Amino acid sequence: MMLIIEQSLNGVQLGVQLFLMAAGLTLVFGIMNMINLTHGSLFMIGAFAAATILSYTGNFLFAIALAVPATALAGALLEALVLRRFYHRGHLDQVLVTFGLILVLNELTKMVWGPVPVPMPLPSALAGSVQLLPGLTYPSFRLVILAAGLVVAAVLYLVVSHTRVGMWVRAGASNRDIASAMGVNVELVFSLVFAAGAALAGLAGMMAGPISAVQVGMGEPVLILALVVTVIGGIGSIKGALIAAVIVGVVDTFGRVLLPPALGSMLIFVLMASILALRPRGLFPVHG
Repeated sequence: MMLIIEQSLNGVQLGVQLFLMAAGLTLVFGIMNMINLTHGSLFMIGAFAAATILSYTGNFLFAIALAVPATALAGALLEALVLRRFYHRGHLDQVLVTFGLILVLNELTKMVWGPVPVPMPLPSALAGSVQLLPGLTYPSFRLVILAAGLVVAAVLYLVVSHTRVGMWVRAGASNRDIASAMGVNVELVFSLVFAAGAALAGLAGMMAGPISAVQVGMGEPVLILALVVTVIGGIGSIKGALIAAVIVGVVDTFGRVLLPPALGSMLIFVLMASILALRPRGLFPVHG
């Protein structure tokens, strides 16, 4: 029973971490109709930025607070300099240019930080464990990831559903031309959405760094899972991304624990195929 509870917590924590990636991905894809494979690179950039700031300041929270806007700025520059020219191009062009950018950003990261993983130690307050039940202790930092992801999910829901900015975002997603005719600066809204998605990807990378490793190419495996979450949840749906992320996190965790490695790795893709066979537009589709 303790094993089941612990692995369930691990699955939900992984799901919340995937949500941080998938939320930005589904916003960019659902609102801007842009397939952005560089989302995994922004995940990596956020982790490297936080690890570098931490090495100079020694303050973990300060490193996170500075690295999140730095990653948002990197995403905004990437959108303004390169990706903005591909909004009206086909998805094949978008996949090719963003895949090429992955290779470029990986090599630039290797030139700046080198091929060796960069350490990102946790502060003593987050390095310990918390006793949740008799006989069950759980790492404090994983609980922080869980809480942070839920807070981000609530804030995103409130912003997108109950604010004027969210109304502009939904209007631009529904019909760009009419939104522009009614005075909405769609280009600015899209830039802000892209920067927000980059910040979320960077935050996910910063939280993954102390658990796994801050290294070149760390974003690609997470990007694949985030794409699965985006497709299962429904393109453009924040609620769908959250629910799908938790499902994928739990299924992936138990699959790797209970099944042989080959079958465990396949399980989430079998899950995706099964869901899409019944609901081709995902669990909570926003629009066609």
